[in-house]
Amino acid sequence: MRYRRLGQSGLFVSELCLGTMTFGGTDDMWGQIGQLQQDEADALLRTALDAGINFIDTANVYASGRSEQILGQSLRNLGVPREDVVIATKVHGQMGQGPNARGLSRGHILDQVKASLTRMRLDHIDLYQLHGIDPATPVTETLEALDSLVRDGLVRYVGVSNWAAWQIVKAVGIAEARRLAPIVSLQAYYTLAGRDLERELAPMLLQEEIGLMVWSPLAGGFLTGKFDRDGQTAEGRRVAFDFPPIDKARAYDAVDLMRTIAAEKGCSVPQIAIAWLLHQRVVTSVILGAKRVDQLVDTIGAAAVDLSGDELAALEAVTALPAEYPGWMIERQTEGRTRQLDEQRR
Repeated sequence: MRYRRLGQSGLFVSELCLGTMTFGGTDDMWGQIGQLQQDEADALLRTALDAGINFIDTANVYASGRSEQILGQSLRNLGVPREDVVIATKVHGQMGQGPNARGLSRGHILDQVKASLTRMRLDHIDLYQLHGIDPATPVTETLEALDSLVRDGLVRYVGVSNWAAWQIVKAVGIAEARRLAPIVSLQAYYTLAGRDLERELAPMLLQEEIGLMVWSPLAGGFLTGKFDRDGQTAEGRRVAFDFPPIDKARAYDAVDLMRTIAAEKGCSVPQIAIAWLLHQRVVTSVILGAKRVDQLVDTIGAAAVDLSGDELAALEAVTALPAEYPGWMIERQTEGRTRQLDEQRR
């Protein structure tokens, strides 16, 4: 297992991260994603730790807090030393009935960090992430609330999830001007079936040196290779919960090529999807979700898959995004300078 620095922090995390969205669901939306209970969660966590994974991601809204609770109990059941793991969770979603039981207000953040710590039975959270944008709360209020958590020792680092590039840059500027805790990471959707992140977010992340955690690296199961153009679909989460949205025509082209590469390398199609992400310079860590130990073992194997330059080029060609303004104009006008920089790096 390789470890990568998270943004501009001094924190190193495994390039694969165990996601816990499959923990604790019942007969609701979360149940469609996963209904793993304590023993099953313990087995997944042990498998991840044995593989060298030190990074674990959850959120307060996952199964209405049950995911955090199960994760905390798993850490105790397995006797995991606190300093050996990096625990990430999130705040934003609805966690009660009242009008203030959601969003990124100071009150909601302070209430929810305490609730998350209680559920996980921890004294601090390593990475506390804003799980979305709150149009009702000034971003300065949110950032000052996070800064107070860092100063109080309840949170070590802060990040965001599902934010636009301009929103992140605005927050970065405010944090720098007011000397508040910096944003070290973005958790976002990025796959061969959905490369929209490359338009604005990826260049911004590289420029600002913000780490990227990728969620749903298999596009909700579409990139497992179990779905065919003829409409014959395998059982799985995407059958009942068709998310995230993708351009399926382009995604099928990607799967066809991935199957060929996987056969040549003697690995699985999901391993190719994840290996491609691990080859992208912008990616820090890829979040792996699983319902069974064998699924997790397979996806962890992606860390050992090396894609050649020709294979990467072929995958990128078949999944290339259509040109959009101002991207095509920026590329045209900076071609000369970009070539100079490439020559300097060589």
